[in-house]
Amino acid sequence: MDTSQFQSLKVSSEDNGRRIVVALDHGRANEMGSVEIGDWERLAQALETDPARTLLTYSARRTAKGTAVFIAGANVTERAEWSPDQVRTHVARQRAALAGVRRAPVFHVAVVDGVALGWGTEFLLTCDYRIAAPSAQFGLPETGLGIVPGAGGTAELWSVVGVNQALRLGMTGETIDAQEALRIGLVEETCASLDAGLARARALTDKVARRSPTAVVAFKRGVLDAVGASERAAIESAAYDLCVETGEAARGRAAFKDILAGGEAPWGPKKLA
Repeated sequence: MDTSQFQSLKVSSEDNGRRIVVALDHGRANEMGSVEIGDWERLAQALETDPARTLLTYSARRTAKGTAVFIAGANVTERAEWSPDQVRTHVARQRAALAGVRRAPVFHVAVVDGVALGWGTEFLLTCDYRIAAPSAQFGLPETGLGIVPGAGGTAELWSVVGVNQALRLGMTGETIDAQEALRIGLVEETCASLDAGLARARALTDKVARRSPTAVVAFKRGVLDAVGASERAAIESAAYDLCVETGEAARGRAAFKDILAGGEAPWGPKKLA
């Protein structure tokens, strides 16, 4: 794979090209914006023809205060001056990008060390297996910003953790730790450290690499096709559009700094359609 095509993602190959590794290390705290979405689009497209059989995603990023970060969320600040149509187009693009990663013909394992909020939690829905280190934190803060999780958190999270746990995470914005994520099924394993998680991830991907690549891909696509997602994605899109059309998304963006500081935006009245 030509790794020079990526602007923000640190992409490398291991195991004679059979495993692609993505080390997240960009922006202030691995936020996902337009540049990063473009890289994930390119990666998903490249994996369609690349001989790689597995994908490993992780982050060793630390903030200036030493806090571990996986993906802190979407790059909300880049949307500050965007029109409603620009926001809708961008969210549709990120939804499609993550759907492309989800269906990539590889076994995708993520090792989460640190904060995985909003987009970070939604990104895990693209993975075939998820491992959490002790410092991992998960949550969906979007409704506190006047929007809904628009990259799978509304339409797909329930199929992983169940309806009521999805409602809990999305409606309360509560942050949960690695053990709670394991209990509700958001991750499949926990590990003692990032290094231990990476070792486990490599062991799993080594097993996949010894099997028929055609059979492995056929199995993954058969499972995902059996689940289906097209109608649910449209429902999520409609929910996000409601937030944009009623002005709640704009109110959330305008009050973003106050919300992060624990305040609240001047929300409008409750509207159902």
